[in-house]
Amino acid sequence: MPWTLLLALAIGVVGPAPKLNAATPESRLDPPSKCSRVEGGSPPAVVVVDDRVLGESSGDLEMPADVKSIDTSCFDPATGQLGDGIGHPVVLALTEEGWRRSADEMRSRQTRALVEWFEASRPRPESAFEDPPEWAQDAVWYQIFPERFHNGDPTNDPTAEDIVGGYPDVVPDGWSTTPWTQDWYRHDPWFGELETMRDNYGNLMTSFDARTQLRRYGGDLQGVLDKLDYLADLGVTAIYFNPLNDSPSLHKYDARNWRHIDRNFGPTPQRDLEIMASEDPTDPATWRMTGADSLFVEVIAAMHERGMRVILDFSWNHTGQTFWAWKDVLENQADSEFADWYWVQSFDDPATGEDEFAYRGWFGVKTLPEIRETTYVDHAERIEPFEGEFYSQEAEDHVLAVTRRWMDPDGDGDPSDGVDGFRLDVAAEVPFGFWRTYRNFVRSINPEAYLLGEIWWERFPNELLDPEPFLRGDVFDAVMNYRWYRAARHFFAAAPDPMAPSEFVRQLEELRASVRPVNDAAMMNVTASHDTPRLATSLFNPTGYKLDAKAEQNPEYRIHRPDAAIRATQRLLLTHQFTWVGAPQIWAGDEMGMWGTDDPHTRKPLIWPELDFEDEAGHPLGLERPRDPVRFDAELFAFYQRLIALRNDNPALRRGEVDVFLVDDEAGRLGYRRVQGPESAVALFNLSASAQEFVVPAAGDDAWEDALGGAEVVREGSRLRLTLPGRASAVLLPR
Repeated sequence: MPWTLLLALAIGVVGPAPKLNAATPESRLDPPSKCSRVEGGSPPAVVVVDDRVLGESSGDLEMPADVKSIDTSCFDPATGQLGDGIGHPVVLALTEEGWRRSADEMRSRQTRALVEWFEASRPRPESAFEDPPEWAQDAVWYQIFPERFHNGDPTNDPTAEDIVGGYPDVVPDGWSTTPWTQDWYRHDPWFGELETMRDNYGNLMTSFDARTQLRRYGGDLQGVLDKLDYLADLGVTAIYFNPLNDSPSLHKYDARNWRHIDRNFGPTPQRDLEIMASEDPTDPATWRMTGADSLFVEVIAAMHERGMRVILDFSWNHTGQTFWAWKDVLENQADSEFADWYWVQSFDDPATGEDEFAYRGWFGVKTLPEIRETTYVDHAERIEPFEGEFYSQEAEDHVLAVTRRWMDPDGDGDPSDGVDGFRLDVAAEVPFGFWRTYRNFVRSINPEAYLLGEIWWERFPNELLDPEPFLRGDVFDAVMNYRWYRAARHFFAAAPDPMAPSEFVRQLEELRASVRPVNDAAMMNVTASHDTPRLATSLFNPTGYKLDAKAEQNPEYRIHRPDAAIRATQRLLLTHQFTWVGAPQIWAGDEMGMWGTDDPHTRKPLIWPELDFEDEAGHPLGLERPRDPVRFDAELFAFYQRLIALRNDNPALRRGEVDVFLVDDEAGRLGYRRVQGPESAVALFNLSASAQEFVVPAAGDDAWEDALGGAEVVREGSRLRLTLPGRASAVLLPR
């Protein structure tokens, strides 16, 4: 079948394919002039070569010598058709080896839209069961913590009744939501009521940390919809939502139920409660869509329309204490039909005056009763992977039913309206047998789904768990790559002590060699999250990784705004993150210039530029600190934008092999190349405080430039020469 006919079929052309014409080696072709304008101006021609959209050319199209055939046509994105003289000019070309992309490609927003449409529409080979989906290595992840993202609908804000059952299991009479723009460290009016209250462990509620667990700011899904243009402008291509399931807490890992989106994330909280109450939680046939559920489906559709993938966070290791099955166990004890769902150590004996009821909570947390497995493993001293299954088949069936619900919300067998995968909480504390069943189930619904495991500590604070047993093709596609970040932070921030470039390279190579290349490419390279200090604050405090990472644990820990030197370090690390193997992740707000120590201070409400925030002047221990204005950092945002665009526009930065060609311990220099076929990019780093010269081997005679814009690149025969100032980086690309 002719290649152009394959293309035509792929994008749904009605009628015959355009005629294929022969081309001579010196072929030069003007874009077809017959195409009508779409949005004003003359859109440049889109170039399609060897079944790939390569970009645009703003003038004549000069074909390389190995072009075998060419054709011209017009593409109308409104109809998805070629050929009728309406739409964007398109040149179709077929070569032996493919065509190196020109430097001016992908500059037009109109062309970008066409490229994205074509790439999303054409058939792709199905990913192998044991491998991550193809799209995972191209992702730029953005992590959203919904309660603190944006309040798009104040009418659904949580009430005191909505938060009953989460830690600390008490709610002051005067409780109310916290103003979004308030100084994070200013005490809420109801804090004083907590002076004599005790949490569910019997501890007085005197610490700032404990009190902030009761705060709610009203972030919701309408707030996410309102900010989709912001996310598109930033350039991210994949969204990781922290849990959305109905829950009394701010973090939602203590589910009231898994099957519904939290009542306060949608437009009709009270109506949602009525719908939930009308259902049989054990029977998916009775489950209905709440207002929050429907809004989440709308969010998924809107993100998919923008070319963004969506994954959702669940913890199948535990529920909350208000979970419907757990409440039945509390009421009916050993007679509960759900008694075998949980690790109950002893039931209450009504014949005695004592309460003998005892159970295991995740790491001893009473509000998080653990799901029972066929094998008990004590993780208190060390977390190790283990074999086993869920003890209760009914519990497993329920988890799978919830999973299907969000992978295919309308139940029509087409998963395109559902999430694209899951981030799976405390995954090493769930047995392999269940995870193998889970992967088979998920991939049976959507062969392109992505499973991301939270594989973190083996033993805190020094030993990170080896993810290799989870990445053999039968469990997860990738893990949150905390190991990469610990090494990168150590190197770029000298935290906790200086690291030589050679040692950094050794550690990176060791990490990469420990897993299959396909998994390495799909890793989520995490710099910060809801469970860690924000990136800038982590770099600002040269302590051990996540060790005593807030003032409540270490009064010397710096909680104020990082200085210019730390921002320079942040730019160094980000340049590495966006040019290295694996998919970069952004913890929402880091790109805005936010700072914050470990949980709960990493979970401040986002500092949107249209909002006027109070200065941050308080301290959780009442200590002196600088008074810091809280404002959106447009310069840092632009740097993130630039790095994201570089990665999105250059396949070598997403899929290329790594060639580390410069390791200079004495001068503090590092350089590596990413190579994919004829395409390449070079990343250079000057870790020293003074300017350093770099000489980079470069084949051919192309002129090169620093895509970050900071250095002049001079070609000298087969070498490129440039000078980088101290604590600076560069990304070199051919012009």
